[in-house]
Amino acid sequence: MDPTTAPAATAGHDFSFLGLFLQADPIVKGVMILLVLASVVSWTIIIEKVVRIAGARRQAKAFARLVASGGMPEARSGISARVVGAAQEAWRDQDASETRAERRERIERAMRAVLTLDLKRLQIGLPFLASAGSAAPFIGLFGTVWGIMNSFSSIAKSQDTSLAVVAPGIAEALFATAIGLVVAIPAVLAYNKFSTDLAKVQASFVSGIGILGNRLARDRGHHARSAAAE
Repeated sequence: MDPTTAPAATAGHDFSFLGLFLQADPIVKGVMILLVLASVVSWTIIIEKVVRIAGARRQAKAFARLVASGGMPEARSGISARVVGAAQEAWRDQDASETRAERRERIERAMRAVLTLDLKRLQIGLPFLASAGSAAPFIGLFGTVWGIMNSFSSIAKSQDTSLAVVAPGIAEALFATAIGLVVAIPAVLAYNKFSTDLAKVQASFVSGIGILGNRLARDRGHHARSAAAE
């Protein structure tokens, strides 16, 4: 092959994103499609978690304010309402034989059970982000390796090591790795951010649960003593 024709042949190859996809080997193309689908799912989860975890943070602040207000708090909706509802139900379930410590533990256990259930709902989708963040680069690397193997196969068949023969396959292969990184980086960052935010939400609620449980156990003990005195 005339070396002067190599640049022209290379220029004739479509190096746009769509062109690299359409001209890729079927295996590499399948890898790209898989990674694009993983990216769509990841961003769907990320957007949904941004909204829901922001709401959970507001609920945690509202619960802290309710607890700080004293007495039996009232919550209208969300995690706060479910936690307070569990506390009220446990508080009404009087048992004269239990000590104040036992009563407090029972009330707090009821609130923690509701909180755990709500946090588990918020965690749905996070394992996918973790999996995408760890696996996507390797899936893209598989596409890259396969593309490079095809490039070497083309060299062997044509007996030509010019840029026109090597460049298209290498470009398609590296494009697969690039897509893998585009999937992995946001997924890892989002997973770490959401995990940290959920831990802070849980810590805020647990702190309020301890204060509220102690208050309700004391109040129930006070009511029981008043009833006995009468």
